[in-house]
Amino acid sequence: MATYKVGYFVGSLSSTSINRELSKALIRLAPEDLEFAEIPIGDLPLYNRDLDTAYPPEAMALKDAIHRSQAILFVTPEYNRSIPGALKNAIDWASRPWGQNAFDHIPAAVIGASIGQIGTALAQQTLRNVLSFCNARQMTAPEAYIQYTPELFPGDGAVTDPATASFLSAYMSEFREHIIRVLQVLPREARVPTA
Repeated sequence: MATYKVGYFVGSLSSTSINRELSKALIRLAPEDLEFAEIPIGDLPLYNRDLDTAYPPEAMALKDAIHRSQAILFVTPEYNRSIPGALKNAIDWASRPWGQNAFDHIPAAVIGASIGQIGTALAQQTLRNVLSFCNARQMTAPEAYIQYTPELFPGDGAVTDPATASFLSAYMSEFREHIIRVLQVLPREARVPTA
């Protein structure tokens, strides 16, 4: 059986991130032919255009990880009605220098969890705008705004509510179908960044 390599970003740097817990649940509920690798963002320096001709090793590692991926999953919290600065910084590094955008044509999906009832809706809209400019091929439906409680996500990827587990499983199955559809039209080849 063929497998699809999915790189995923957790937008929070917190060691107790509820979105990291959501990512574990998504991986656990995903179709078996999706293979996941987290793309870390915590060690990146702040993006500086002056470094476009001499990318730091952390940024090169980021771009390499994206190039090794056939699809990208973004799991993000909402900070001040937007995406976390660390995630935006990672996207800026990955999409530069001009003409060397690592997200170009990549299948992508966006999801997030919050303790609030709107479940990262505004952060996801902001992220979708950024990814549109980066020319990522986004899954537009189903949308997924998850309200987190410790009882619902008790740890290690477990989801206690059957309806929530079913929804997340369906979301990941749809993401798999989106990946296949995009790759049939826009196959991803191994590319080596030149920054």
